[in-house]
Amino acid sequence: MNVSVSVTCDFCGRQVEGEQPPLTWTTSVERGRVRRYCETCSRTHLRSMEAKLDSEWW
Repeated sequence: MNVSVSVTCDFCGRQVEGEQPPLTWTTSVERGRVRRYCETCSRTHLRSMEAKLDSEWW
């Protein structure tokens, strides 16, 4: 049985196939939860990420 595994951007919902996100994606931990963001969302919200703001404030 083939089971498809995908990774989803926690901001925009974009999905890619595979168990791990591409190297161009950003991974963060917010309140103990691992969050992943695609390269587009990462670029758009880079300053907020560097300021360590939770994604709910972007």
